[in-house]
Amino acid sequence: MDAGFKAHILPTLTVNNALAAITFYQQAFGAQLLTSNTADGHTVGVLAIEEAQFVVADESPANGTVGPDKQNGVSIRIGLMVSDPDAVANRAVEAGITTVYPVADQDYGYRLGCFIDPFGHHWEIGKPLF
Repeated sequence: MDAGFKAHILPTLTVNNALAAITFYQQAFGAQLLTSNTADGHTVGVLAIEEAQFVVADESPANGTVGPDKQNGVSIRIGLMVSDPDAVANRAVEAGITTVYPVADQDYGYRLGCFIDPFGHHWEIGKPLF
């Protein structure tokens, strides 16, 4: 194994329009597009928000992947921990994210708010207070 490699989780957000989602995440979170590929009309892009990388991919029902809008809900929330959650949340709201509850100090030790992006994914934007 490569001595410089660090194990990490790389979530893939399945959406009904990957190109639009990539643009939204760039506007909402200042995400950088690291790489993308479109083959057979199916787009996959790797993005980074600061050091946090994630993948955005078009739905592929043949492979069992569909967006939250086709599932009647989500089974995970994306926790985006940043140094200034208020600024990140404000930028996301300006870009069109929906607020479930705003960023505030929570009893469980985080300054955190919850939001839903236009593609149905739930984002918890915050930072630990401990």
